[in-house]
Amino acid sequence: MDKNWTTIETLRQTRHDWLNKIQIIKGNLELNRIDRVKGIIDEIIIETQNEARLSSLNLPKFTEMLLTSNWNNGSFHCEYEIIDVFKGSVEMDELMYRWTNDYFTILDKSLDPSFENSLTVSLDKKGVSDMRCSFHMQGRFIDQSAVMEFLDCSLTVEQSIEIRACNEDELIFLMNINF
Repeated sequence: MDKNWTTIETLRQTRHDWLNKIQIIKGNLELNRIDRVKGIIDEIIIETQNEARLSSLNLPKFTEMLLTSNWNNGSFHCEYEIIDVFKGSVEMDELMYRWTNDYFTILDKSLDPSFENSLTVSLDKKGVSDMRCSFHMQGRFIDQSAVMEFLDCSLTVEQSIEIRACNEDELIFLMNINF
């Protein structure tokens, strides 16, 4: 999951993403689905607002990883929502980057790539220097036990996890990060 994107590669991928969005809008216009076009535009606005909030958190490595997560052709699609804007730190950035990168790697190996798997990550402020992340995975697991073992063994003293739901096609947990 860890790739150093050159400026040209980043611009190429961004251009590709925008062209896809424009083609979807154009196709819906040709089918005279005006309400769907409005919905797509609303989704783009929300996505762009979340990108702006994410970029302002002072978590550059973590931000770059989330912004480019769907460019890695993994077995899941990742969306994110920034509920509260807060000021991150170098330590928080490094922790979240390393842990989430490892989580994405184990998820990629543990999900059925032929299924439409979706991960939603939500971030909000918990305290003055604390953060809470919600991870909601929906999809088809090939090996959910590997993911659960990772969650049991991967935490630092700054992290705690609360499992909210766990079954064969869904895993929801909250992670608190206390600095």
